Amino acid sequence: MAPKGTSLNTHMGSISIDNEVIAQYAGSVANECFGIVGMAGVNMKEGIIGLLKKESMTKGIGIMLTPENKLSIEFHVIVSYGVNILTVANNLIDSVKYKVEKFTGLDVANISVFVEGVRIID
Repeated sequence: MAPKGTSLNTHMGSISIDNEVIAQYAGSVANECFGIVGMAGVNMKEGIIGLLKKESMTKGIGIMLTPENKLSIEFHVIVSYGVNILTVANNLIDSVKYKVEKFTGLDVANISVFVEGVRIID
């Protein structure tokens, strides 16, 4: 099981960032990306995929710390119908990597994007 938080040691002491905080920030950055409708919630038992509300979007995001003390982030997303999925995923990866690294001071080792569905936006 992944640790609940991420720790940084500085010359002034130790800083601990809860993984939920990182997931909330990464989710808000992802939701700003063109083509992303939102995070997907997957019910493994019933095989149902649904769009998560903003207050529970972190359930569609996984944050792990690698042995090298770098972040590994997984997104389960729903994209807009008609967009180029590769372009949307690359934009998501670039935006999240840059902003999360600036926000946390930690390096992001990798970001995985799992497209769980497509939705038509009115």
